[in-house]
Amino acid sequence: MTESIFDNHGRIINYARIAVTDRCNLRCFYCMPEEGIQYMPKKELLQFEELERLTKILTELGISKLRITGGEPFVRKDIMKFIESIHTLPHLKEIHITTNGTHTADIIPELKRLGIKSVNLSLDTLDAARFFEITRRDLFSTVYNTLEALIHHGIPTKINAVVMANKNIDDLIPLCELTKNTPVSVRFIEEMPFNGTGSHYEHLQWNHINILNYIKERFPTLSKLEDPRYSTSSNYKIPGYKGDIGIIAAYSRTFCGTCNRIRITPQGTLKTCLYDHGVFNLRDLMRNDATDDQIKGALKQSFSHRAKDGWEAEKNRETFFPATESMSTIGG
Repeated sequence: MTESIFDNHGRIINYARIAVTDRCNLRCFYCMPEEGIQYMPKKELLQFEELERLTKILTELGISKLRITGGEPFVRKDIMKFIESIHTLPHLKEIHITTNGTHTADIIPELKRLGIKSVNLSLDTLDAARFFEITRRDLFSTVYNTLEALIHHGIPTKINAVVMANKNIDDLIPLCELTKNTPVSVRFIEEMPFNGTGSHYEHLQWNHINILNYIKERFPTLSKLEDPRYSTSSNYKIPGYKGDIGIIAAYSRTFCGTCNRIRITPQGTLKTCLYDHGVFNLRDLMRNDATDDQIKGALKQSFSHRAKDGWEAEKNRETFFPATESMSTIGG
């Protein structure tokens, strides 16, 4: 029998995002420097046996939804064996995946067989030249082929597009138009400070309000949808279009009040908020022979001291640990 776990603000914790690697074959400038980041030695990553054990423990605590992220999860060897090993866990209701789509097209039938609930595909532009400028890799056609394959196989797909001044603003309307004949959800995400350089902006020009107003100028009949419970996005639809549009206030953090998620980094650090520095290391607990009950106790203790929102979490860390890491090391 599973438990239901709540934090100190009365919010249920039932969704975990587990990053299986910090490695990525793209070099998106908003995520990491052009030369990349210093990757962790493989021995410091959670091994698949540890990931399987941790997933089982989390589901016994009430985690029913799991998202597998990276880095790019499919650059890790044998990742499909891991998914195979956990997809039948009795209390795990949903497995979702976030990917850049460069290693995904050929395995989509297998993802369908394993019952993957949805795939988030990172795609910031529909223009090949801008794709190269943003990612520093000439792989647009590969990613777009993945998108078409996901749709063909009927796997619910969300396109994640980070909105960046002077980079891809011209793509906002074409991405919206993609929902006309395609049953996808295009989600525009505020840019965040996790770029691996420590270089931040004083003012976010393209926040969720400006993104919405820009879209409404082209689509004045844009209608508001009812947001699913715990949704991080405000969701909209252009009348007559097959797909829909979401806007995620990832930097403005307007959705923190209903946050139901935790993150596990590739090296096993628990983050109860995207903006915190990490609470404790689950890998070290497991490698020091902690029992399942001891790990559950540590998790419950951390949930009882959770920051109210992302602003509080960032404030708690910034004196000693300002946000300089890459999103690739957190789990995008």
